[in-house]
Amino acid sequence: MVRLALFASGSGSNAENIARYFHNREDVAVSLIVSNKADAYVHNRASCLGIPSHTLSREAFVEGKEALDLLRRYRIDFVVLAGFLLKVPQSLLDAYPRRMVNIHPALLPRYGGKGMYGDRVHRAVVEAGEKESGITIHYINEHYDEGDIIFQARCPLLPGDTPEDLAAKVHALEYAYYPEVIDSILKKSKEENQPFDK
Repeated sequence: MVRLALFASGSGSNAENIARYFHNREDVAVSLIVSNKADAYVHNRASCLGIPSHTLSREAFVEGKEALDLLRRYRIDFVVLAGFLLKVPQSLLDAYPRRMVNIHPALLPRYGGKGMYGDRVHRAVVEAGEKESGITIHYINEHYDEGDIIFQARCPLLPGDTPEDLAAKVHALEYAYYPEVIDSILKKSKEENQPFDK
């Protein structure tokens, strides 16, 4: 059994989508949801799904030990960022090498970096007059949105599309592809005889 932890800072719709995708699977389980905000709606989603959720402060994440202890307590094998806005500390990167992934609502390397998230990204893409946007799923490293790219999917940006229109298209891509890409990473590891749950 591979145990996943989902990190989310806000509503948690992506986290819920991933949790439902793996529901009743015998080989993969979402075992923990973590947020940096006590009032984040993702905690409500976790409660409805019957998944333990915890809040860790910004300071705890920066320091790293409390977060690492929490992941070890739940025997987490793989970490998924789903709308998580804090930078991951080096201690977690060292503990989970190529076992942490993120999704970004644009086609990296464009429109990434510190402060580029959610509606800020969609607004920047629309204002730049781009013809398309999409999602990027990538491994986490020590820099915002600069880890190795695993997967990208695209959507058209039509004349007259607003940032809200683009957000709806990008969310549809996120819901369709993020769980499947996570699943394929886990399956590939198993096929290469490098199971996460050693």
